[in-house]
Amino acid sequence: MGFWKSLFSGSQASPSPSVQIDAPAVEVSGNFNYNGHKSSESRIFFSTDREIDLYELEELCDAVGWSRRPLRKVKKALQHSFLVISMWEERGSVRRLIGFSRATSDHAFNATIWDVVVHPDFQHQGMGKALMKQVIKELRSQDISNITLFADPHVVDFYRTLGFMADPEGIKGMFWYPSR
Repeated sequence: MGFWKSLFSGSQASPSPSVQIDAPAVEVSGNFNYNGHKSSESRIFFSTDREIDLYELEELCDAVGWSRRPLRKVKKALQHSFLVISMWEERGSVRRLIGFSRATSDHAFNATIWDVVVHPDFQHQGMGKALMKQVIKELRSQDISNITLFADPHVVDFYRTLGFMADPEGIKGMFWYPSR
């Protein structure tokens, strides 16, 4: 629960050694290792601007092996989300989308995080943790106190390290899907 305590107490948890989070500029900066190659200095920053190039988002999702979704529906999902956060790498004059997440909410108590994705070149460097920390910080700034998410089995342990629990207090989720 150390991650949650750091969010709610106002003290900052120490980020991993390769990641420096500079608030309030909401940047992560330093030299990052892309596919085993040392890179030049780059700037990584977060944005809550919903004007994301849908094709660039689709490329990011393709990079992690997600199934393609109709772009018109992705656009609608972004428009109707409570929060949209994108993570960008800027190296010189080149800027590219390297991470993304969104959340839906009742605008009062509850929010659910969806579509957390970090480009494979930036995984295992603390970028997913930085993205999630930013999402939670934004939701908490809107006084949202109950944050949930759905995770594929292979990433459940990642979310556990951030303080998420499966079925807290014995609550069981239920789902309805249309018949095919």
